[in-house]
Amino acid sequence: MILIGVRERLQPPLPQQYLGNAVQAGFITMKAGEVLEQGLGYVALQMNTVIAMHTEEEFRNYLQSWRENPKIFTPGSLCRSNGFGASSSPRHNVYGTDFGWGTPIGVRSGPGNKSDGKITIFPGAKQGSVDIEACLSPELLQAMGDDAEFMDAVLII
Repeated sequence: MILIGVRERLQPPLPQQYLGNAVQAGFITMKAGEVLEQGLGYVALQMNTVIAMHTEEEFRNYLQSWRENPKIFTPGSLCRSNGFGASSSPRHNVYGTDFGWGTPIGVRSGPGNKSDGKITIFPGAKQGSVDIEACLSPELLQAMGDDAEFMDAVLII
């Protein structure tokens, strides 16, 4: 699942002061073997294709359809049990904001945005770095810890 921003796709675009989400979900379905065989470039091409399909007309058709048959999605319902979800937002200048407590040292999503298998990617505190938040079940974390081949590839600091 990819959340595709529609702010700039609308005519006229939503104003910068608009407070709220303006996104539409795009979905890519691939088998693990296909990803391994084709590589990440192929995955990026599939993502690009899905994003390009989400035009203003497509978004307006989605809104009309939703008005006729509304569906409420929860974060956990958007990812299948063997799915992968990634999200972020370039609109949050978290590290540039100081509420008087000092400069933030980390960014995390709130409890309403957590589901098993979800990965959130935020711009990092240092220029060009990224922070990655991974939400994984305790059972999966234990299985990863018990996997010698996986642990050989992991550096724990």
